[in-house]
Amino acid sequence: MAKVAQGYSGRQKAAILLISLGPEVSAQVFKHLREEEIEQLTLEIANVRKVDSEDKDTILSEFHQICMAQEYISQGGITYAKEILEKALGESKALEVINRLTATLQVRPFDFARKADASQILNFIQNENAQTIALVLSYLGADQSAAILSSLPQDKQAEVARRIALMDSTSPEVIAHVERILEQKLSSTVTQDYTSAGGIESIVQILNGVDRGTERTILDALEIQDPELAEEIKKRMFVFEDIVNIDNRAIQRIIRDIENADLQLALKVASEEVREAIFRNMSKRMAETFKEEMEFMGPVRLRDVEEAQTRIVATIRRLEESGEIIIARGGGDDIIV
Repeated sequence: MAKVAQGYSGRQKAAILLISLGPEVSAQVFKHLREEEIEQLTLEIANVRKVDSEDKDTILSEFHQICMAQEYISQGGITYAKEILEKALGESKALEVINRLTATLQVRPFDFARKADASQILNFIQNENAQTIALVLSYLGADQSAAILSSLPQDKQAEVARRIALMDSTSPEVIAHVERILEQKLSSTVTQDYTSAGGIESIVQILNGVDRGTERTILDALEIQDPELAEEIKKRMFVFEDIVNIDNRAIQRIIRDIENADLQLALKVASEEVREAIFRNMSKRMAETFKEEMEFMGPVRLRDVEEAQTRIVATIRRLEESGEIIIARGGGDDIIV
């Protein structure tokens, strides 16, 4: 059984692991890291000199054990992982791996809830206060949280969104208390450090998944309650009206991927700036046809328009995620050259 590699920091072990995995695999790993993490690891890799073969094997073994533990946790929680690892590695080694995993990867609270149906969670928390709902949604997946937030009463949506955006650190006692209420059978450990969740990025991810009507209701309310917060959230997310900020080539690419019917509905109540951005990226004949069909469309339900805009925004975000288009964000970090 491999011993624990002595004298190496976690970052040094990560660097040695990436060197051992080779450039192709390491490049794929880098795609999932933040920019500052990539910089730190690159510097660490550059500083690696000769590594004892036994230490390298030990580090690879530690990584493999942690991966196994993480997989077991995703299947059945900490208790399940501990039982499986005890059978594979022995009680002492299993405890060592679990402790190392929870210390480095921060097993997130409410793990059981991320496997539950959003409607079930909604039924339980919809009558709780806004702070409790915000805490739970901060730890769920963005899709789950979006579905729950969309289903809350309108007068509660904005307040929950605001609390998620402003949430910083929550004490382990509070988290554990809410966990016990939400799921009595949960078996997990909460580290003694204060656990951070929520924040601007969290609410942006959630709002990116809600329907257009919910998004507008929340942002409109936040603009009244906290204009600076609303502006900061809007800077980091894409809304339908932001089409005017996309370059012509990207708009042409977007038009190819969306249904004509959706675009006609979405433009029915769009601003002149948005209409102009779309029409100037169509052929003259196509633009004239669109305008004629929109005139003959007659009155349409606002809900249908919002749903069409939601589908278009989803397409734009998909194209951005795949790298087919680039959207410059309001913070000024995206410099196109």
